Formats: sequence, structure tokens, C-alpha cells
Amino acid sequence: MGATVSSSTSPNHAGPTTPALYESVVGHVRTAPVHNAFTHRTYYWLVDLDHLPRLPLLLRPLAGFRTADHGDGDASTLRAGVDTFLAEHGITLGEEPRVLMLCQARVLGYVFNPLTVYWCRDRTGLRAVVAEVHNTYGDRHRYLVHTDDRGRATVDKALYVSPFNRVEGHYRLTLPEPGPRLSLTVALHRHGHPPFTATVRGTRRKATPGALLRAALRHPLAPLVAAARIRLQGIGLYLRGLPVQPDRNKAPTPTGTPR
Repeated sequence: MGATVSSSTSPNHAGPTTPALYESVVGHVRTAPVHNAFTHRTYYWLVDLDHLPRLPLLLRPLAGFRTADHGDGDASTLRAGVDTFLAEHGITLGEEPRVLMLCQARVLGYVFNPLTVYWCRDRTGLRAVVAEVHNTYGDRHRYLVHTDDRGRATVDKALYVSPFNRVEGHYRLTLPEPGPRLSLTVALHRHGHPPFTATVRGTRRKATPGALLRAALRHPLAPLVAAARIRLQGIGLYLRGLPVQPDRNKAPTPTGTPR
């Protein structure tokens, strides 16, 4: 346990030092048509896609970063998948490119990331943010986000995430690059009000083997627990009579994401 996790710290790399861990609290608040709120504690990784963590052998089951877990799953590397997505939208990173990814890692063979965020920068500064949303049915969608200097942006909703919300409205996002603190907000807006808001608030920890082991012990099987909590909340909302909104492509169940 005396080994260290590899780092991409470099004076030529703008933005946060990686890898890092963020001990976090995730909050979900639904205001309409019924009120429901819950929080859970977990942890996230912030990694540089060109310098993914190299863990001691015994800790590798606690943090896997697989290309198949993100985007369309078919790219040669995580970084290549992001570059392809950016190129499809007319963006090519210039000199000293760097892509930071915030996500939950694969733990003991299981992974679930309702939201993965990529901050894409080069020598000129932050060029784009990519927000990748996963639902509990296995579907994924990437949003290209052009944020202001406070990390704020608006995008139209394009993925069926919850059995209780149709694919309509827009998200108001606040996705600033993490520093000592992590503070993200995703608010779904419809008809002038936000029926659902999700927040992630966290504190940065150096990604040492000891810190990872402590986080894994405090939050065992974190991705699996997060997915289970979301499904249980969905069942509770269904039992409270919240109407299911069908997806045009597949029949929903009451165990989907309560958003």
C-alpha cells in the first residue's frame, strides 16, 4: 500500500491536477407533480484521459476505466471517443490538448454513471464541455455544452431518462471545472419551472491508494448502490401514483430513474 497512483501533474497542463477523488453528496429534488427529495453519499474520480490512473495490482478491481462504459462504447480509447464527438460538432483541440473526465469508475465489475462530464481544453483555454447522460435502461446521450465563465449553459433534453418525464423541456446546467470543491447542478425545466433538479457537491482528495481504499470502504460498491437507490426511488414514486410517461421506442417500467 506504499505505492502511489500515477498523476498527470505538469506545468504545461492547465486545469486541475489529476487523478483526484471527490467525496461527494448527490441530491435529487422533484417538485412536481409530487414532491420527493433524497441524497446519498458517494465518490467520483477526476482523471486525465491521456494519463489514466495506474493502480497497485490489488486495488485495480476498485477502479476501472473502460472505453465500453462511455460514449457509443466503440472507440479505440476514451480520448478518441471524445475527439470524434467534438469533431462531429466542428471542434478540434489545438496545441496542448487535455480532456478531463469526472465519473464513477467501474467497481468489482459494475459501473453506472447517470452523469459523466468532460472538460475539453487546449492552450487557448476551455474549448467545450461534454455532458454524458446514462439512463437505467442502458441508453446514453452526449450533449455538447458551451458554458459561460461560471460554467452555466442550457441544452434541450434529448434522452428518455425517467419513466416519469417525457423527452421535452431543457436542462439548465452548471458545470464548472472542479477545484478544491466540486459543485455541479442539472435542472430540468418545463413550462417555466424546474420539476427536477440534481446536484453533486464534493471535496477534493488526493488520489492515493490509501484514499481510494478508504473511499471504497466508506462507500462499498458505490455504482451499484447508486443505481439501486435510484430504482427504489422510482418504485416509491410509482406507488405514490406518479403517472408513467411512455417512451416512443420502448415500454418503461416503474424502476427507471426518478427524474
